[in-house]
Amino acid sequence: VVLSKVRSDGKLGAMIVLNSETDFVAKNAEFISLANKILDLALAKNPANLDELQALPLENTKVGDKVIEYIGIIGEKLSLAYYEKVEAVHVQAYIHPGNKLATLVGFSKAGLSVQVYKDVAMQVAAMNPIAIDKEDVPEKIIAQEIEIGKEQAIRDGKPENMLEKIAQGKLGKFYKESTLLNQEFIKDNKMNIRQYLQSVDKELTVIAFKRYTLNL
Repeated sequence: VVLSKVRSDGKLGAMIVLNSETDFVAKNAEFISLANKILDLALAKNPANLDELQALPLENTKVGDKVIEYIGIIGEKLSLAYYEKVEAVHVQAYIHPGNKLATLVGFSKAGLSVQVYKDVAMQVAAMNPIAIDKEDVPEKIIAQEIEIGKEQAIRDGKPENMLEKIAQGKLGKFYKESTLLNQEFIKDNKMNIRQYLQSVDKELTVIAFKRYTLNL
């Protein structure tokens, strides 16, 4: 199961992944209950990383040992595979039905329409951006995309002096498809996410996001 949740003050969101070997166990009420207990503990204690979360006390033992204990109860190998958090003035969580995909998004402003926050959290789930904006894309990925663009242009028989320009054009398309603020809004493709947020509040933007999906 992949679960995300936000603390009651709205300023901290956590996401965990508890793995089992079969889908049957992943739907087991005890298994889901354990995942929720671990997630609630993460929100209460705000550990820095997965190792710290594993070491936190849970029901007279540690989280890591509790997972091992449940292996004996459920009869299948389990592992706490992932933990991440987002801290911001407002954090929104989204879990796609089925507990196989979840997101967390941190925003620059609180107190706005819950639907706006939800829309962006669902956008991250649906469109899988790799970064918030162009400036956040790692240099290595940019270099790869330019190289791919040039190679494609060569295959298409384009002249040498046009390769850089063509590659930059393809890079622009990549930014539009792969960076959250530049992606077309899934509910209205006449605007991108940046324009959608600014239509609600000029100062509203995304400062962080996390997304996890099980590869089934």
